[in-house]
Amino acid sequence: MKEIKVVQIGCGKMSRYTMRYLLEKGCKLVGAFDINQNIISKSINEVFEEVNSNICIENINLLEERLQELKPDIAIVTTMSLLNDVYDVLKTCASCGVNAITTCEEAFDSYNSNPVKTKEIDEIAKQNNCTITGSGYQDVYWGNLISIIGGSTFKITKIKGSSSYNVEDYGIALAKAHGAGLTLDEFDKEVAASDNISKEERENLINKGEFLPSYMWNTNGWLVSKLGLHVLSQTQKCVPITCSHDIHSDTLKMDVKAGLATGMSAVVTTETEEGITIESECIGKVYAEEDFDKNEWTIYGEPDTTVVVNKPQTVELTCATIVNRLPDVINARSGFVLTSEMDELKYRVHDLPSYLK
Repeated sequence: MKEIKVVQIGCGKMSRYTMRYLLEKGCKLVGAFDINQNIISKSINEVFEEVNSNICIENINLLEERLQELKPDIAIVTTMSLLNDVYDVLKTCASCGVNAITTCEEAFDSYNSNPVKTKEIDEIAKQNNCTITGSGYQDVYWGNLISIIGGSTFKITKIKGSSSYNVEDYGIALAKAHGAGLTLDEFDKEVAASDNISKEERENLINKGEFLPSYMWNTNGWLVSKLGLHVLSQTQKCVPITCSHDIHSDTLKMDVKAGLATGMSAVVTTETEEGITIESECIGKVYAEEDFDKNEWTIYGEPDTTVVVNKPQTVELTCATIVNRLPDVINARSGFVLTSEMDELKYRVHDLPSYLK
C-alpha cells in the first residue's frame, strides 16, 4: 500500500489533534516545525502526551532544507489566519513540490481577497506539480453543507448564515485578529477602519494584498464558486462585541474588562448576477460562561430551509476535516486549488493511503 508522509507546520493547539488524527488514520509523520523556542528540540510526545511520536520539533527556519531532505507528500499548516502570514510557508512548500493544506481561513478562497499572492503560489505549485489549499471547519459547516442543501432547493433567492466560535480555542493570533482586548477606539482604528472605505479603495487594497478580510468574505467567495454564481458586489462590516462584566482570557493572558471588545461580528453581503444574495456573519469572541458555539444557515426560496448546529466541537471538527481532506489534496490537480473544486468531504473508514488514486 502507498503511504502518506506528512509534516506538521505549527505545533500549537490545533496540531495536537491533526497529528494524532493523521497517525491514527495510517499516515506517517516525518517532521514538525514551529517558531516557539520553548518547544523547539522537544519531542512531539513530550509536548503532547497523547500524540505517539518521538519526532523532534524543529525551527521553521529549517523548513526548506528539511522539506528537500524529508520529501513529504503533504504539509499541514496550522498557524495564522491571513494569507500574508502563511505566504512564505505555502510558497516554500510549493517551491519544494510538497502539497499543503492549511487552516488559514483566508486561504479557503484567497482569490477574492489577495489574488496576486494566491496566483503566485498557484503558478509555483503548477510548476512543481503539487497542490495548495485551505480547509477546516468552514469547508463543511459554511460550505459543503450549504451547497448540498441548495441541491435540494428548486429556487434560491437568498442564503443567510451565522456562526459563532470562541477565539480562546484557536490561539493568540486569531484572538488579536478579532480585536479581543482592544478598547472601542482601538477597535475602530485597528479593525473596523479597513471597511469604512469605497468600493474602489477596497479593490485597490485587494489588488495590493493589503485587504483584511473577515472569514465570511472568503466563505462567500467559496460559495459563489461552488454554486456557479457571479459576483456583482461584495461588502463587509465589522463591529465590536462587548460584555457587561470582566472575562478572563487564557489565550491573551489578561482580563478583558467590561466595555472592552471581547471580539467582533463580521457581516459580509454578496450580490450576484443571478439575483441570489449571500449574507453571512461570523461572531468570534472570548466567551462568557453562558456562551456556546452555534452554526445557523437558512436558504430562502422554494422551499425555505434552516439548519442549526448547536455546540459543535469546532476545533476537533476543523482538525478532522483537515486530515480527512489529505487524500483529496494529493489527488487534486496542481496549483492553488479551492476545496469547492474537490469532492464533497467524506468520512474515511479505512486508512488514508487507501484513498490515493
